[in-house]
Amino acid sequence: MPTTHTPTHRTHDDAPDTTKAFQRLRALPNGPERDALRDELVRAWLPMAQRLAGKYRNRGEDTDDLRQVAALGLVKAIDRYEAARGAFEAFAIPTIKGEIQRHFRDHAWAMHVPRRVQELRNRVRIARHELQTQQAGEPTLQQLAVQCGLSEDDVHDGLEALQSYSTLSLDAELQAGPDDDGRSLGDTLSAPDTGFALVDAREAVKPALKALPERESRILYLRFFEDKTQHAIAEELGVSQMHVSRLITRTCTRIREQALHEPGRQAAA
Repeated sequence: MPTTHTPTHRTHDDAPDTTKAFQRLRALPNGPERDALRDELVRAWLPMAQRLAGKYRNRGEDTDDLRQVAALGLVKAIDRYEAARGAFEAFAIPTIKGEIQRHFRDHAWAMHVPRRVQELRNRVRIARHELQTQQAGEPTLQQLAVQCGLSEDDVHDGLEALQSYSTLSLDAELQAGPDDDGRSLGDTLSAPDTGFALVDAREAVKPALKALPERESRILYLRFFEDKTQHAIAEELGVSQMHVSRLITRTCTRIREQALHEPGRQAAA
C-alpha cells in the first residue's frame, strides 16, 4: 500500500530553503561578510513579507508603507531567528504580522484610542462581519455582545472606536438634508465667543473701580463711557490736558495691576 507524506508546515513559492545560509550567518562574526549574507537573506524572504503586507491592503494605509513595515518585521525576524525554533517561515510570519498590526495600532488611528478599546474594536468588527454573513440587516447590540462574549457597554465602546479610525475633513460636504446643499462640516462649527472674556475682564476690574477717588472715577467715566477727548475733559474739570492724560494712564495701570494680582488671576495672566 503506497504511503503519503504530509508536510509539517505549509510552504509557499516565496519560502526559499535558507537553512544553510542561517547556519553560516550564526557562525560568522560581525563584519562585512556577515552583513552581506544577512542582506541576501532579506532579499530572499522579501517576497513573502510583501505578500503578507498585501493582506492588509484596503484598510486605510498606503501599500508602500505597509511593505516597508513588513520588511522591518522581516529584518527583526532574521536577527532573532534561531534554528531551534523550527522552520524560519513559521517564526517569521507571526513576527512580520505583529509588526504590521503594531503599525496599525500605533500610527494608523486618526485620534488616540486606548489599546483596550482598540482590542474591543477588533473583536466587535470581526463579530459584526460574522453576523452580517449569517443574517440580513445590521446586528443588534445584544447580538454583538453574545457573539463577542462581551458586555453591551464594551460592545458600545468597540462600535464607537470603529468610527474613530479615520476622520472627516472639515471641508466634507454635508448631505443630511435638502437644506445642507453646499454646506461643509466646518460650517456647522461655532466660532469663539469673545463675550466671555469681556465679562471676565469686567468682573476683574469692578473692585478696583469702586475704590477709585471721585475725580479719577469721573475722568474714566467721561473718557471711556461718554467718549470725550482729553481736551474736553480738561476743560470740564478745569485742569490741563497733560494732567488728565497722566491721571488716565496712572489710574488704568493701577486698576490693571490690582486685577492681575487678584487671588486666582495671577497665574492666568
